[in-house]
Amino acid sequence: MTKFAFLGLAAGASAAVLSIPSLPIPTGGPKLDVNIFNTHEIMTLSLSDITEMVANQTDAPTPEPEFDTFAAAATCSSVRVRTEWHDSSDTTKQNFVNGVKCLLGKASKGNYPGSKNRYEDFVQVHQTVTDNVHNNRKFIVWHRAFLWAFEQVMRDECGFTDTIPWFDETKYAGKFSQSSIFSDKWLGAINLGGNCVTNGQFANLALNIGPSTAQFNQYHCLARNGNAADTANTNNNIVNGCRALKDYQDFAKCAEQGAHAYGHNGIGGVMRDVYASPGDPIFWLHHGMVDRHFRIWQNDDSSRTGYIDGTGPGGAALTMDTDIFLNGLKPNMKVRDVMNTIASPMCYKYNY
Repeated sequence: MTKFAFLGLAAGASAAVLSIPSLPIPTGGPKLDVNIFNTHEIMTLSLSDITEMVANQTDAPTPEPEFDTFAAAATCSSVRVRTEWHDSSDTTKQNFVNGVKCLLGKASKGNYPGSKNRYEDFVQVHQTVTDNVHNNRKFIVWHRAFLWAFEQVMRDECGFTDTIPWFDETKYAGKFSQSSIFSDKWLGAINLGGNCVTNGQFANLALNIGPSTAQFNQYHCLARNGNAADTANTNNNIVNGCRALKDYQDFAKCAEQGAHAYGHNGIGGVMRDVYASPGDPIFWLHHGMVDRHFRIWQNDDSSRTGYIDGTGPGGAALTMDTDIFLNGLKPNMKVRDVMNTIASPMCYKYNY
């Protein structure tokens, strides 16, 4: 193993763009030294590590009957589709951007120390729970709930009617800068050497949460430091290697320390800071990719929506009744609430 710094509805859409208030975003934060974002280390898995895990795996545990019953029980009246960024219309893309801008322009809502706007409430929650939901097998289920909560709050408070797009990083492994995401039209440049983002729709965005834990919060700009050597490891070999793992706890470890970690490192700057990485709006597209890989893995065996194993923080065993804390963004959930994305309350799937 190698140690790396980690800091991983078309109808009516045109009208929806006009209905979302794209409020002015906070700007003017100073540039910080790029090394300040390198505050936390996790183990990342190389392709050879993953290949070894696959070769040495044993059969996954057989789910209990009650879990099978649960997996088939809840249904949705409609299932929304999260569409890959490059397959999305400009309307869908702009809906997402406007939803983020809407939250950036709204006041903080609740007890989120350090947050200066509604968007930063999410960054603050992620910062607060980082040590609880990273480097253990709770990572992937908690982040599924976190993305869902973000999407729901944009719906409830900003009139958002679309879904969060996701970024198929396998198609741009080693060449993220060639994606339209990192363009003047959308989220701005990636290869900035740790400098502030000064183009795109989040140009000069100012942030108040991070880098690192709350005691180190300071006013700063959205910065990126693209590294193609890291993003090269978001490739299909890494992703499919993780997919070949049969047991949840093995897959969850691989998902966190594989393409997820390399994507964060490879975008760099704010995204390299594990605690406050949601400060960069690309966080949501990146984690959409991670969650989509989880969903595909579950689709490979229908029983996988009905069981969980491994441990959470402090070595506590994960169960379907393990709490997922959202700190007031939305009501807290149980693991069982998020395991099946096409069941209530999740009610979404991916376009492929």
